[in-house]
Amino acid sequence: MTKIKSTTVVAIKHNGEVVIGADGQATMGSTVAKSSVNKIRKLQGGKIVTGFAGSTADAFTLLEKFEEKLAAYGNSMKRAAVELAKEWRTDRMLSRLEAMMVVADSEDILIISGTGDVIEPDMGIATIGSGSMYAQSAARALKKYAPQLNAEEMVRESLGIAADICIYTNHNIIIEKVKA
Repeated sequence: MTKIKSTTVVAIKHNGEVVIGADGQATMGSTVAKSSVNKIRKLQGGKIVTGFAGSTADAFTLLEKFEEKLAAYGNSMKRAAVELAKEWRTDRMLSRLEAMMVVADSEDILIISGTGDVIEPDMGIATIGSGSMYAQSAARALKKYAPQLNAEEMVRESLGIAADICIYTNHNIIIEKVKA
């Protein structure tokens, strides 16, 4: 999978809730360009929530393509994700895009990459971006040792831990809960 720097996105499914969060930092090389970017988007009135990491322009292109696929395939998130990944991998222009996406509805969380991957992660935890391994480790520990927390608390804490460690992740966190 492509290693994307410059952000951290976390999605957690826990006790019937699905929540996605991301930090707000955008960098250009080794410089912070903006510290309050919203990398989370709600689709279909909040029934599908996406998070993206990588080049902002590339991510917006992918988001538009994903919305087109949702419309073309009857709002089926899984089918739209697979069709996007297929086109992303084979289309000459799209294959150059440098971004990744996490998409979630009330049932599923998926990671979509430009290499044609559509991954349904283990344990109901998906992370992408430069701080993803820190956030994933924190989220796994929280699910195991602090199951009394809700999904939003787990996402917030996981992102906070990643922000403490990863220089491309900050503490300006935006969180969205998927509507059932």
